[in-house]
Amino acid sequence: MKPVLPPRARPSAFTMLELLMVIMVIAILAALLLPAVARTRQSAWRAKCVGNLRQLGFASHMYWDENENTSFHYRGTFTNGGDVWWFGWLERWNGANEGGRAFDVTAGALFPYLQGRGVELCPSLDYAFRGFKLKATGASSGYGYNRHLSGMNLSRVTQPAELVLLADAAQVNDFQAPASPAHPMLEEFFYLSTNAVEATAHFRHQGSANAVFGDGHVDRAARQAGSLDSRLPDCLVGRLAPESLRVR
Repeated sequence: MKPVLPPRARPSAFTMLELLMVIMVIAILAALLLPAVARTRQSAWRAKCVGNLRQLGFASHMYWDENENTSFHYRGTFTNGGDVWWFGWLERWNGANEGGRAFDVTAGALFPYLQGRGVELCPSLDYAFRGFKLKATGASSGYGYNRHLSGMNLSRVTQPAELVLLADAAQVNDFQAPASPAHPMLEEFFYLSTNAVEATAHFRHQGSANAVFGDGHVDRAARQAGSLDSRLPDCLVGRLAPESLRVR
């Protein structure tokens, strides 16, 4: 007599309803977690930016100490087809080299004190953004220098804690290809001023801009009301409050 075998157990499986419920739970958890992850990432980027500006501030003070308390120029001589800016030598635009201009960081006024540590780049300035236009082969600087300090003897500064030295900077470009009036693009910019037609401060940290002040402390810098560049309003390029840039 053949032994009676128990019936083979049927493999268990999710029903379509159960699968949909699992997917829905995962989607809900992701919706809850992703904003928190994004906020954490943005906070980390802002902290890195603060550290960058603090080091740039220290380097500026060392430069002043070695140069009879005189600040460096925002732009200096023209040489070898390019300009010596405060952050390095940058080949001049010739109508066809945008995005591929040569760049030499070692020519910058602060290079002897920083030795190319990468503090000139803010992690919140998205060079991979499809609406971003590079100037050089590789990035050059994500911060702008207070133009009103250029070449100044700092004994004239009576309120250094209220005077911006360097801050998050960028500008909207609509005149250098691949940018155009019909297709404005975001790009690096290298100085800050009180000129009413120059929107060059970049409020990229959740609507605020980091700045290092004349006394070396780093804080958020105030934005001038109504100053955002209307060509790319979502990029948050505007002007700092004029009183934070004027020497007094």
